[in-house]
Amino acid sequence: MTERSATVVVIGAGQAGLSAAFHLRRRGFSSAIADPSGARTFVVLDAEAAPGGAWQHRWESLQMATVNGIFDLPGMAKPPIRATDPSREAVPRYFAAYEEEFGFPILRPVRVTAVRRDDDDPEGDLLVESSAGVWRTRALVNATGTWTNPLLPDHPGAETFRGRQLHTRDYVSNAEFEGQRVAIVGGGISAVQQLEEISRVATTFWYTRREPVFLADGFQPETTGRATIEKVLADVEAGRPTGSVVSYTGLGWTSYTIAARERGVLERRPMFTAIEPTGVREADGSFTAVDAILWATGFRAALGHLDPLDLRGPLGGIALEGTRVAGEPRVHLIGFGPSQSTVGANRAGREAVATLLRTVLRQPGTA
Repeated sequence: MTERSATVVVIGAGQAGLSAAFHLRRRGFSSAIADPSGARTFVVLDAEAAPGGAWQHRWESLQMATVNGIFDLPGMAKPPIRATDPSREAVPRYFAAYEEEFGFPILRPVRVTAVRRDDDDPEGDLLVESSAGVWRTRALVNATGTWTNPLLPDHPGAETFRGRQLHTRDYVSNAEFEGQRVAIVGGGISAVQQLEEISRVATTFWYTRREPVFLADGFQPETTGRATIEKVLADVEAGRPTGSVVSYTGLGWTSYTIAARERGVLERRPMFTAIEPTGVREADGSFTAVDAILWATGFRAALGHLDPLDLRGPLGGIALEGTRVAGEPRVHLIGFGPSQSTVGANRAGREAVATLLRTVLRQPGTA
């Protein structure tokens, strides 16, 4: 298998990965593709066929007006974007222009399958195995997000259902459910957005494991946002697995939640106990016939390729010190835990590069 070298390998070219690439370029790192013998080089390995990260796969009707804010990438502000523009078009267009402006060394589509230590030396190299060969590197910045790792509960009777089952990531538009009876499972933002949309053309039933909590005053960045980051940070520093965003924040009264409430579809049911061939068995023992089940049950961090490094602790999570994996200074996770937001991803990209320069790459005094 072909082996190439880069001082730093970045995995993923979404908001977090592009931020890391910007700060590596800004600190004088050159392309490991164009200048393989350079003293300080980097490469970005992206599994997508085109720029845009997971945004290019969002459902058709998700407009910029209803996404949770896209923070400018470092060094280049977003161009004017209409509120009615589909996010699956507007964000990838911005990312593509950004990549072209800075000329980052991005290889795609490249799927990373495993990351291993070359030896037991904590200052030795890491080997990044991918569909494009092996990359030998001194440091790894992982920015793989969650989109490729959907959470699908193993519910009793699911295999017997004769209708359609799909996850949020498979949803395209409400047209595919017109006239049907649809069970929507999940208590997060995507679940409520899709509930409101599908309920316009279908009969919907909303199920969650716990009673949803709606914020009376909405999401306030100075209070709710800060408290949320502190909670997530406490979990990752302790090595606990992190939950969904909504599990920390609660749901806000947005335009779509208000619309769903006003039309009488924001009526939560306790989670059904079993799935049967033509519907679901309710918590009270009654039966509800459905044609489709939409699992809006969220995602987990896509980190399976890091399993050979054995980074998880006894509590099941990966403990971090800032963006650095505790006990493995060569590996940084960004767009993960407290840096899942777009502004958080930007800051994490900068922090990861600065920390690597001070520690693994030995450049004292770097801010």
